[in-house]
Amino acid sequence: MLKLEKVFPGVWKYKDTLLTRNLVPGVKGFGSEMVAVEGVEYRMWNPYRSKLAAGIMNGLKKFPFKEGSKVLYLGSAEGTTISHVSDIVGLSGTVLGVDVSAKAMNKFLYWCEQRPNILPVLGDANQPESYKKDVKSVKVSLLYQDIAQKNQAEIFAKNARAFLGKKKKALLVVKADSIDAVRPSLEVIGEEIKRLEGCFDILQVISLEPFEKNHALVFCARK
Repeated sequence: MLKLEKVFPGVWKYKDTLLTRNLVPGVKGFGSEMVAVEGVEYRMWNPYRSKLAAGIMNGLKKFPFKEGSKVLYLGSAEGTTISHVSDIVGLSGTVLGVDVSAKAMNKFLYWCEQRPNILPVLGDANQPESYKKDVKSVKVSLLYQDIAQKNQAEIFAKNARAFLGKKKKALLVVKADSIDAVRPSLEVIGEEIKRLEGCFDILQVISLEPFEKNHALVFCARK
């Protein structure tokens, strides 16, 4: 029998593999591998395909996602990480996935059709006012961002001011090469963190090596 170790609420580990309990048993999604333990179906969470999983593997100390969380997710892309967040927050939670790419959104809609707790929002995260009406009905309790643009900290702060209450938690994936591919990544990441300090208390900064080069996960709380 497989013996699972509980890492965080909704997240388990078997040997070196992270797992989330499948919200929709029998539906695995794109590229998901599954394992059954005592009749319960779990989905393997690959840190090479998910920066949030990479952050957990690299020592994230506190995990703000839980059952019932209302998550605003900026940069939903094709939905790999969001599908695991959906597993974690459960049917009492909600994940609003925002992405500007209609092509990515077409694939993301697959997850939305399978999972009633995921809502798609086609919009530009740099202009949070453009999708304010879509977020209005959901009281956001957590902000997550994974966007490859130059002004990542600015976008993150804009959305926090628009939708996130004080003291609420937020996570930002800093992609150094999308900001400046010439300068050392640690220097670029450090500057982005400085830009966050007016709006956030920084709780932890985690390098995502070796899963993602020149990336960091910043865990913070809204001031």
